[in-house]
Amino acid sequence: MMTAGALAVWLVLWKLNVQFPVGGGEPEQIVLRWLHFVAGIIWVGLLYFFNLVNAPAMKALDAATRGKVVPVLMPKALRWFRWGAVVTWLAGFRYFMILAKTDAINAHAPGLMWRWLGIWSAVWLVAFVIIYALLRPAEGLLNNGWVLAVLIAFIITATSWLVLSLLAHPDVSNRTLSISVGGGLGTIMFLNVWGIIWRCQKRLIAWTKANVEQGTPMPPEADRVARLALLASRANFWLSFPMLFFMAASNHYPFLSGK
Repeated sequence: MMTAGALAVWLVLWKLNVQFPVGGGEPEQIVLRWLHFVAGIIWVGLLYFFNLVNAPAMKALDAATRGKVVPVLMPKALRWFRWGAVVTWLAGFRYFMILAKTDAINAHAPGLMWRWLGIWSAVWLVAFVIIYALLRPAEGLLNNGWVLAVLIAFIITATSWLVLSLLAHPDVSNRTLSISVGGGLGTIMFLNVWGIIWRCQKRLIAWTKANVEQGTPMPPEADRVARLALLASRANFWLSFPMLFFMAASNHYPFLSGK
């Protein structure tokens, strides 16, 4: 059946006289973009599921039911979630490297690629460290979700402006500039997944399972860990919207560069 389907597709393409690109880099780029899209749909789709469906549903369940659901549902969902993030980020970063290399060659300075990538990585990593420090549960104003939202929005805006300023060059394309912001937001989200959400959730899952199976009380820090995971997940939820805008704008809305 699969062979017949593949043959039918090729016959249609042949009849339509479809011409595939013959350049050296096009096959790699289309594979990278396809992987990036598929893995990104899995990752961001599960992010929306956790925030829009799972979190409200868990609040409505009693403790006993929640204790049965969490150890079964969350490990499987988080496995797809975190590894989807890995594939999305790796494919996206490789594609970003190709764009930066092309712009550097057009500028007649191939070494610029590594300078741009170094600046980009360092600036967004610093932004993540600051956001991580803010997300850690604290007393006072920093325990207020709205205050955290304003502070994170300011950090993201300032970081985006700084990256665009440092990467500014007559030969830098709109695709590179847009992805420098969208990919930066995706990097923050990726680091939140592996640096915060997964580390917290695997502890919560283990504690919940022990509580249900052995009657072990939840440790005192459980609320703090759950709060940190929630804040990181909510941050990722809101960051996903500008991230997706800049990713789409890279090819379809050249507002950062005419190239």
